[in-house]
Amino acid sequence: MEGASDLDHHAGEHLFACGYEEDNAVGRIENAVEVLLLVLVARGLDVTADVLARITACTDLAQLHAWGACALTAETIQDLFSEPGGQDR
Repeated sequence: MEGASDLDHHAGEHLFACGYEEDNAVGRIENAVEVLLLVLVARGLDVTADVLARITACTDLAQLHAWGACALTAETIQDLFSEPGGQDR
């Protein structure tokens, strides 16, 4: 049977692993936001305070990646947030 210190050790390892995974996910989101904003600025698209707030509030990595892909060819910032059918994302 495990002693209390062994249980504490295992619990600590689990919490560390969960924290690492969470930090890693947050880091990936932060990196995606940073790259997206760099692409938008480099392409000369108008990153208003509203656009910045919308992008930085997004925690969906898939959505950030989709916006990033769109940012490579978007002619306007509105293109970034519009579906091909005109629906706002």
